[in-house]
Amino acid sequence: MKTVQTSQAPAAIGPYSQGIIVNNMFYSSGQIPLTADGSLVTGDINEQAHQVFQNLQAVLTAAGASFETVVKTTVFIKSMDDFAALNEVYGEYFSIHKPARSCIEVARLPKDVLVEIEVVALVK
Repeated sequence: MKTVQTSQAPAAIGPYSQGIIVNNMFYSSGQIPLTADGSLVTGDINEQAHQVFQNLQAVLTAAGASFETVVKTTVFIKSMDDFAALNEVYGEYFSIHKPARSCIEVARLPKDVLVEIEVVALVK
């Protein structure tokens, strides 16, 4: 196992890593809309989702993977009322390649954000 750590994404705020590589597969921790310096991005689902995808891009790059090698995403959303807007942002990052996905409405997320996303990706 290899731990993935980059300063281009927010540091873990608990006893976990940004991600782990095992047998050429990268498993990310869930990313929320924190900037790399730890500032919380407030605002609507669009703003928060774009920050989440910036964080995912950073950890994927550090792992030697990319959005094109993602095989599965898990999306945790605070309200299904935001599902259509989230899909708009999601489609900007997965326009051609469309990995498998689960989307789950949850009662609460860390720091009361609107969205958290984790990915599993093939390492190049």
